[in-house]
Amino acid sequence: MRISVDEDRCCGSGQCSMLVPEVFDQREDDGIVALLDASPPTQLHDSVREAADMCPTSAIQVEDAED
Repeated sequence: MRISVDEDRCCGSGQCSMLVPEVFDQREDDGIVALLDASPPTQLHDSVREAADMCPTSAIQVEDAED
């Protein structure tokens, strides 16, 4: 899995950082998403997909890579 975020689309709702704090955080100055781990471990994949689905602006892109 590879994750990318579009900071320009992010509205700072923080749902992703609450759901998967190991992968997402928010910048202190403006609340925009900060990607902590672009290739998270397998046990977080379902949560990352859920965070991407919940993102109100679709700022999180998930690419399933073959290992």
